[in-house]
Amino acid sequence: MGVIRSLPFILIIYTLLLPACGPLKVPKPILPIAEYERLLAGRLDADYVGTDQCLSACHFHDQIRRDFDASTMGAQLSEETGLPLVNCESCHGPGSLAIAGLTPGKVARDARAGKQTPCNYNTFIPIKELPAQAKSLICLKCHTGNATFNLHDWNVGEHAAADVSCLDCHNIHAGPDLKVQTEEIAGMCFSCHPEIQAEFFLPSHHPVPEQRVVCTDCHQQHGSPYGKSLRRETVKETCTKCHGEKEGPFLYEHAENTEDCTTCHRPHGSVNNNLLALQMPFLCLQCHPTHQTQQTETDGSVRDLKGAIFTRCTDCHSRIHGTDTPSVGGTSKGRLTH
Repeated sequence: MGVIRSLPFILIIYTLLLPACGPLKVPKPILPIAEYERLLAGRLDADYVGTDQCLSACHFHDQIRRDFDASTMGAQLSEETGLPLVNCESCHGPGSLAIAGLTPGKVARDARAGKQTPCNYNTFIPIKELPAQAKSLICLKCHTGNATFNLHDWNVGEHAAADVSCLDCHNIHAGPDLKVQTEEIAGMCFSCHPEIQAEFFLPSHHPVPEQRVVCTDCHQQHGSPYGKSLRRETVKETCTKCHGEKEGPFLYEHAENTEDCTTCHRPHGSVNNNLLALQMPFLCLQCHPTHQTQQTETDGSVRDLKGAIFTRCTDCHSRIHGTDTPSVGGTSKGRLTH
């Protein structure tokens, strides 16, 4: 009865508060629309003049132009390819205001004075000052509309969520090859992940410092729908790309450890052999109580070694990941011994 009597009061409060909550449900842009358009498209009062017009007005970017023309993006400038045109203004915005007032005569006078003629950079998109998401959108407006499939998950990836942009890893003006070289990947990743770099200096580690394995062999740097930016859905699927002998399926498997190798192993490095999280037998004893060890005599009898505990469980259980062979004695229980 008390609830029924208080119901009108609850309805009155709900009616008064509901309009106040309305604005919270309305999606709002992070910036005014006109301002955000300017961030991505450049000055709305400028016109596109083309790369030839931009670079003919000065010689400041001659080396950059030569590198760009030799790059994969520069190759698209040829109309014979049938690909969308990509040029300087695709990233920097329209350039008419940047070269306004620059004449061949001024360029010639500057050349005689031994200096280069710069354009008005302030009229371009201030790429270095943009939020990380806007920086990436400048690249993604082309790269998500083509066959670059590894970028289709960028917006759901951990790098995008951590305000990392494309330009944090890729230097477009570094040279004609816009891709990051394999030998540079580890150093690039370690610049943001020093704690992972420290693990690779432990006695047992994946050979990343030796450049036999790279971070992107396991992780999809451009975004992944899976945890830790893994390339495969589970940890086991990722590990067994290289460790196929551990994949199975086995008749006798190591219980719940079959899907997550990190239950026993540290993926980057460990002070223990074989990347183990703990030394044996302490690693095994976390799940398995200790048992009395036995020894087979020459006459076939079995003698208990009371109090004896071997330090390496794998001395007996050598097929620790799985086996198709029953245990000794013909029992149906797989002891992972063969």
